[in-house]
Amino acid sequence: MLRCVPAGCRPRSDAARSDPSRDAGRTTGKATAMDVNVLIGTGSIGQAIARRVSAGRHLVLADLRLENADAAAKVLFDAGFDVSTIAVDVASRASIQAVVEHATARGEIKGLIHAAGVSPSQASPRTILEVDLYGTAVVLEEFGRVIAASGSGVVIASQSGHRLGALFPEENAALALTPTEQLLSLPMLQPERVTDSLHAYQLSKRGNALRVMAEAVRWGKRGARINTISPGIILTPLARDELSGPRAEGYRRMIDLCPVGRGGTPDEVGAVGALLMGPDGAFITGSDFLMDGGVTASYFFGDLAPA
Repeated sequence: MLRCVPAGCRPRSDAARSDPSRDAGRTTGKATAMDVNVLIGTGSIGQAIARRVSAGRHLVLADLRLENADAAAKVLFDAGFDVSTIAVDVASRASIQAVVEHATARGEIKGLIHAAGVSPSQASPRTILEVDLYGTAVVLEEFGRVIAASGSGVVIASQSGHRLGALFPEENAALALTPTEQLLSLPMLQPERVTDSLHAYQLSKRGNALRVMAEAVRWGKRGARINTISPGIILTPLARDELSGPRAEGYRRMIDLCPVGRGGTPDEVGAVGALLMGPDGAFITGSDFLMDGGVTASYFFGDLAPA
């Protein structure tokens, strides 16, 4: 079964897959206690945010593939950051708990950047729901238990969640509030209802935004904030996969016909992430920020509108 993060991973079989939580964390830099930021998914977008908000803090880099985290750690260490790495499978609660333990051993967790996930061209509908929906819910729950006062976090969702048709109020409530271990048992998420990967991805990303709204209430009781960013086509290795995959024509059409007329860059997402996690965003929590170059606007009211 595929377990991927945005840094250009490829599918591998269950036989080749072990529980990443058994891998020991690796440290580059000082070992003294510091405020801690955690980045889950060490791809381009996550790194862009982390670079803007992690100066003076210890940065934990967690990725399905430890070699991806180690490669990011070298670049960030050479840029002056204090870092450590650990492997993580976001669809495993035990693995996420191991990341929490690794991070809290180094200091108070003040920042969370959750940028791990799989795209429609990478995985089956069930795997997308397990990783992007359930995995995100577990991350929010486990880090919500330990996030420090004045802490903040961002979850990377997607423009796709904004193009899913309206759900019934009870469906919104179910995605936001269902106990995490019961989430994948919801009738609306069963295989006969979710038959293709794009639908699973849209549901997962809508669910991420709804889940963050609900978690913002719980995080607020600890004096912390949490928001989502819903990027459009950001030119990363994952986007390159999509641009050469079965949905490539649709992706290129979105780029060509959106009001901005181009794809975005990780640094542009990093700027929004820095706002949401920093002091200038102190009054923002439980919110979702759509930044897609106007693709969604064009989908509803412009050249990308369905016939």
